[in-house]
Amino acid sequence: MLIINCHLISPDIDMHSCAICIEGSKIKSIYSAGSTLPNDEHIIDAKGQMVMPGFIDVHCHGKVGFDFTDGTQEAMDTFGKSKLTEGVTTLLPTTLTLPEETLAKAMHTAAMYVKNNTKGSKLAGVHLEGPFINCKLCGAQNPDFVRAPNIDEVKRLHSIFPVSKVSFAPEVDGGIEFSRQLRELGITPSCVHSAATFAEFSEAYTNGLRDLSHFCNQMTALHHRDIGLVGAGFMHKDVYLEAICDCLHLSPDMVKLIFKLKSIDRIQLITDAMCAAGLKDGDYQIGGLPVIVKGGAARLKSNDALAGSTLELNQALKNVQEITNLPLKELVKTTSWNQACSLGLDKLGKLEAGFYADIVILDYNFEIVSTIVDGELRYSQNGFT
Repeated sequence: MLIINCHLISPDIDMHSCAICIEGSKIKSIYSAGSTLPNDEHIIDAKGQMVMPGFIDVHCHGKVGFDFTDGTQEAMDTFGKSKLTEGVTTLLPTTLTLPEETLAKAMHTAAMYVKNNTKGSKLAGVHLEGPFINCKLCGAQNPDFVRAPNIDEVKRLHSIFPVSKVSFAPEVDGGIEFSRQLRELGITPSCVHSAATFAEFSEAYTNGLRDLSHFCNQMTALHHRDIGLVGAGFMHKDVYLEAICDCLHLSPDMVKLIFKLKSIDRIQLITDAMCAAGLKDGDYQIGGLPVIVKGGAARLKSNDALAGSTLELNQALKNVQEITNLPLKELVKTTSWNQACSLGLDKLGKLEAGFYADIVILDYNFEIVSTIVDGELRYSQNGFT
């Protein structure tokens, strides 16, 4: 495959009128403007539009009416394919605070999705959000199923399908040790739904905690007597921050502040999308809790708490570009490269020779034109292929 007439945007690279040669599942070479191109049989004309590394969404619960924890093959297959429409080529389907048997059922659907070679986004593992959280900061997580950190439960789930990331509250009993145990298993520990003080986070930090899930949401705020988890995210330069940039979970001013104070190499755009993403306003549910979506904002009916988002990753990138006015060759790090670095995903997140041919073509309104996974065109504006 040869992609011609590209406006190629990759970390620290912005080139016009270039071409990408793909051989098998990987990029064989990049041709700058004016180069002599090979005579490939399959040519895609990008028509001067933006060509970026395929997006990696490390925190997403569902889309188009389905949630990962529905535990059905239809839910996983539809969810995984639908993410292609927003340029996501690699996904961590994300769980909720639910019984272990419900989580195990979802893990089995992920395993079958991969075994069946479903032509959607690739799965780099599963993100367990909960159930090991602080009851006082449940947000839209179901408090009935909150429990103490249990590495044996993680191992059981991990044996069904790889767990790549676990978001939990480090201040609860056993939380510090839990962080170390996750690192020993090669699983990324992350902090969320937590009332941890800065001192408690710092102890977990010494035990391998380097990530904060949906930064600023359901965590201790910055305060002049204890800078909390928000302060920890700014203080520790090597901590990765997940950011839901829908202008609701984070105000535009907070987005500006994050990108001003934090190295762009440590910011990860996520959607935290729930099943209403891609659908109209109306009544939905998340983890068995009733949700009303109005004006694109998903909130619990019981207490008006935000219940995930309806955000798509291409829209998140557009929002951040408009808010910060930073160059896309910098912002593109936040959609894939940083996620790949955080999770140790090899040869993902850049458009370079030897990297996987996970590629998204976007117009200048950030609408998805084509999504290519492992060198295979899987989605275009004409539909799935």
